[in-house]
Amino acid sequence: MSALAPGGERGRLSILIFHRVPAVVDPLFPEVPEAGFFERQLYWLRDWFNALPLREGVERLRSRSLPPRALAITFDDGYGDNESVALPILKRLGLPATFFVSTGFLDGGRMWNDKVIESIRACEKPQIDLTHCQLGIHDLQTIPRRRAAIDTILKTIKHLPSAQRSDRVAAISEAAGTDPVDALMMTSEQVRRLHRAGMEIGAHTVNHPILAVLNRDEARREIAESKEHLEGLLGDRVRLFAYPNGVPMSDYVADQVQLVRQCGFSAAVSTAWGVASAGSDFFQLPRFTPWDRSAWRYGLRMAQNLRRTECATA
Repeated sequence: MSALAPGGERGRLSILIFHRVPAVVDPLFPEVPEAGFFERQLYWLRDWFNALPLREGVERLRSRSLPPRALAITFDDGYGDNESVALPILKRLGLPATFFVSTGFLDGGRMWNDKVIESIRACEKPQIDLTHCQLGIHDLQTIPRRRAAIDTILKTIKHLPSAQRSDRVAAISEAAGTDPVDALMMTSEQVRRLHRAGMEIGAHTVNHPILAVLNRDEARREIAESKEHLEGLLGDRVRLFAYPNGVPMSDYVADQVQLVRQCGFSAAVSTAWGVASAGSDFFQLPRFTPWDRSAWRYGLRMAQNLRRTECATA
């Protein structure tokens, strides 16, 4: 890997992105790394890379003083299993990570996509009729069909205006006849525990909106208020930001990159694949995570990402 990720003047920083780390395999989302596989990934990464806190990685990228094979680990959204499952594994292996938290879901909140997922998961009907909200009829008789229904619904409503999307989500929950659990996201105390354990906390907006569909004032509030909330919670500065969903030119636009700068952040990350170099836009740093289950394929995927050219930007 050192030839693809040298240090110093030509230093490059691989930034990995995770979301949930369930304790056991989720039948609906078997590709999501559960605790056992997550730990195996971290062993590989510890052996192959030099892991740094993201803020240190960014600073050393700017000063061209990165070690070879530099790596940073990040998590998005603020799921409770980040603290209850991932943190003990990270501590055991001595690895740092940065957790980007959407503050509006702390202490019992729930993201819109999770409302859809958990409604469909818990629905006891053989099919769900959503024609009244222009979402069709979906067969739920097998796990693969439930997953297909979830994927179709999420894709269809993801970029709707927030109020319209909320109406659709409420209609889905009502049609499913379920009351999904609320305990998916972190509590404020869990965020504090991550911080006390030496992990970095970054901002990820208040309500995880698609920033590109908001007006400038709305986008500024989402960005600034998440920073202010976390700084008040932790008694510490929050310097890093992650764009919700994070695809440049689709989920956020150039004006919102400027807003992130103006709100006092020192760097921000997207979900565009790639590896960061000293020539990258430090407010649109790329991230990547391999999905392979064997060590050699995982390593190959990391090497392929290191060969990527500069990612697209807003």
